[in-house]
Amino acid sequence: MRSRDIIIFFIVVFLIYSGANVFLYFKGLDATSGLISTGFFTLVFIAISFTFIAGKILERNYSSIVADILNIIGGFWLSFIFYSVLIIIASDLLRLFLKLMNLISPDNIQVFRQVSYLLSFGLAVLLVTAGFINTLFPVTTKYNIHIARNASVKEFTIAAVSDIHLGSIIRKRSMRILSRKLENISPHMVLLLGDTVDGEINPVLRSDLLGSLSIPAGAKYVYAITGNHEYIGNQSKTIPYIESKGIKLLIDEAVSLEEGIILAGRKDRDSSRYSGEKRKSIDELLEGIDRDKPVIVMDHQPPMSKDNNLSGFDLMLSGHTHNGQMWPLNHLTARIYKLIYGHRVINGCHYIVSSGFGSWGPRVRLGSRPEVLDITLRFGTHTEETSSFSGRKPYNAGTTFEYFCGLSRRR
Repeated sequence: MRSRDIIIFFIVVFLIYSGANVFLYFKGLDATSGLISTGFFTLVFIAISFTFIAGKILERNYSSIVADILNIIGGFWLSFIFYSVLIIIASDLLRLFLKLMNLISPDNIQVFRQVSYLLSFGLAVLLVTAGFINTLFPVTTKYNIHIARNASVKEFTIAAVSDIHLGSIIRKRSMRILSRKLENISPHMVLLLGDTVDGEINPVLRSDLLGSLSIPAGAKYVYAITGNHEYIGNQSKTIPYIESKGIKLLIDEAVSLEEGIILAGRKDRDSSRYSGEKRKSIDELLEGIDRDKPVIVMDHQPPMSKDNNLSGFDLMLSGHTHNGQMWPLNHLTARIYKLIYGHRVINGCHYIVSSGFGSWGPRVRLGSRPEVLDITLRFGTHTEETSSFSGRKPYNAGTTFEYFCGLSRRR
C-alpha cells in the first residue's frame, strides 16, 4: 500500500475512533454524575480507550502476552463503543420525541437522561457478552452441490474455512476446536479461503499458532489462498509460514486434481495495494484448462455488486465478509457485494460465501455465526440430484431449484 494511502487510512480510523470515544466520554459523565467522581471516571475511561491502540502498537513491535491482553480488552472496548453509540443515539432521539410530545416534564429530563444512559451502557454490555459467547461455538454448515460436468468420482467432500484470523485473540484453543470440526467432516480436501492470519504475524510466530491445526488423515489435499490480511501482515512472512505447515497456497494458479477436478486460487483483490502487482482476471487464470472438467475457484473476497460477466467455473468459494460480524453492519456489507453469505447461483454458476471461523477486531459476533463449511459435490447429469443447504436459512429459501452450471431450472 502506498504511504499516502496508509496515512489517510490511519487518519480516518483515528478520527472515527477518537470521535466515538469523546462522544461516549461525555455521555458517560452524564450517566455517572453523582455516582462516582469525575476524576476517577476520566482516569479509567482514558486507560481503557487506549488499550486498543496500545495493543496494536505492541503487537507490531513487541509481541507478548501483555500485547495479547491489551488487544483482547481493546477489542471488547471497540464493540462496546459501537453498540453504546448506536443505543445512546436511539435513546436521545426517544427523549427528544417525548419532550416534543410533552410526554416528559422538564423537571424529569435530567433523571430520564441519566437513567437512559445507564440502561444503554448495560444493554451494550449484554450485547457484547452475548456476541462473545456466540464466537465460542462455531457451527458446521453443510451444502450439497450438484455439478453437471463429469469427474472421475461421483462424489467429493470439501471442508472449507475462511477468515480464521490467527493472532492475539484467535489462538490455540480455537485451532483445537477447528481440528475437531474438520475431523468430524472427514473431507477429501481441506481449503483455507484466506485471512488465515489476522494481520501482524508476530503473535502467530511467537506461539506457532497454525501448528496447532490438525488436518484429518483422510484429507488427500490441503490448499489455501491469500486474503487481504496476509498482505497486511507482510506477505513475505505470512505466505512462507503458512506453506511451512504443508499447506499449498494457490496464488493466481490452477491445479488439476487426480479426481478430474480443476482447482484454482485467486490472488486477493487488495494485493496490488501492497505488492503493486495486479492479479489475473478469471479468464487469464483459467486459460488453457480442460473446460470439460468441473472447475472450482477460490477467491477470498466475493464479487462486488458492480462485477459482471463472471463465468467459466462451476463453483466459487469465498469469505471476507464475516456476514457483517456485528449487526447491523451486515446491511451495509450487503450493499457492497453481490452475496455476503450463503449460497446463490449467478449466471448458472454456484457461489458460496462463508461467514468465517474467526473474527476481526473484537471477538464478538451478533447476527452472524462462526462456521466451517462441509460441502459435498456430486457430479454428472443425474436430474434427480438437487443442490441443497443444511444449516442457517439460505438466501434462496422458499424456492427449490435444480442447479447445473449453465442451467437453472425451477421445480
